[in-house]
Amino acid sequence: MKPIVISGHARQRLVERGTDEQEVRTAVEKGTRSPARDGKIWCRLNFPFKSTWQGKYYAVKQVAPVIIEHVDRIVVVTVYTFYF
Repeated sequence: MKPIVISGHARQRLVERGTDEQEVRTAVEKGTRSPARDGKIWCRLNFPFKSTWQGKYYAVKQVAPVIIEHVDRIVVVTVYTFYF
């Protein structure tokens, strides 16, 4: 696996959206990949959550980083989270 670099923007988003660097790295390494705009790639991975987020209970949290894959590294440009 190539080194994973998390951009400053992505670091801000992971805190705001309720995830952490380890979950983002795991989603990049093990998640399902699909095309995103402008040649970027979505990586999606579901994690058991069984907790509350913003006052509502959710069983699952999906961590969805958007990456650009270079020859020598993977850059995480932003991070989304979805709660189910």
